[in-house]
Amino acid sequence: MLRLVVGLGNPGARYRGTRHNIGFDWVDRLADSLGARWAAQRRYQAELSEWTVGGVTLWAMKPQGYMNHSGRSVAPFARAKGIAADEILVVHDELDLPPGAARLKAGGGHGGHNGLRDLVEQLGAKDFLRLRLGIGHPGDRDQVTPYVLGRPTPEERRAMQGAMDRATEVLPELAAGEWQRAVNRLHAPAPS
Repeated sequence: MLRLVVGLGNPGARYRGTRHNIGFDWVDRLADSLGARWAAQRRYQAELSEWTVGGVTLWAMKPQGYMNHSGRSVAPFARAKGIAADEILVVHDELDLPPGAARLKAGGGHGGHNGLRDLVEQLGAKDFLRLRLGIGHPGDRDQVTPYVLGRPTPEERRAMQGAMDRATEVLPELAAGEWQRAVNRLHAPAPS
């Protein structure tokens, strides 16, 4: 069963709306739709919110250290609340998926994503759940940093919002622990 949803991003106005912050964007949109508020928690260097989804109460978190230090917020909170790694859903940007794609994944490596790398190190586990939201790739590895820290085009933004909407629709299944049902719904081809 899901107990904690973590959106990855970088804090501050400079990073708002960038491709790298799509994890923050998703949890913010969801909190707004649920009428939930964020509260700063200095102890965890994070913003926290409590959500009720399909009758299940979840914690939501936006780490407020930079992306590369996300695990330093998540791990102490998870330990304090007795939340196992496989009860955590991490929402993050994915270079290997095009804008508009959304995929669920259970466990795995960090794939070069520094936020995931820190989570793996700090949690001491790889088996947390992931919601991978596609941002596309610039085509040149030397351009990755400015690309992920840049803002998407209007067309990319519309595609990314569609992916976020589809991912939101499967959150009740995720909250209830119906992983395969959520995967099947989210990964199903779009109706033509």
